[in-house]
Amino acid sequence: MNNNYELLEINTDGGSRGNPGPAAIGVYAASGGEEIFTLSETIGETTNNVAEYTAVLRSLEVIEEKNIFSEKLKYFIDSELILRQIIGKYKVKQPHLQVLREKIVSQIKRLKEKGLIKILTFTNVPREQNKKADKLVNEALDK
Repeated sequence: MNNNYELLEINTDGGSRGNPGPAAIGVYAASGGEEIFTLSETIGETTNNVAEYTAVLRSLEVIEEKNIFSEKLKYFIDSELILRQIIGKYKVKQPHLQVLREKIVSQIKRLKEKGLIKILTFTNVPREQNKKADKLVNEALDK
């Protein structure tokens, strides 16, 4: 497996059935149309927001675990609230979400220090453009 990508695009999604309720994450990572990795995992009983944050965090952890290098890393998230909180545009009021955001920020810093990522962007997309990640969430919840 090639671990060196000029552009790695990652779609993330998180969901819960009930809020809180059984929750899962979905991550679809691709480069040049080729699937690089996916995640479809249950994460216990929690809220939709926790699942959204966890999807981003787990994808960043996988990049480190698999030693994936990407010149440009582009995230696509359908939750505008979570995206704006992650990038610091909106304040995170709930302490448990502040902890998750800080873990994401720390993981991004670690990946940059290790030279695994250079440029990182987050883009909000409509739900229809996040179908692969959403499908992975539902597959995990349906198991």
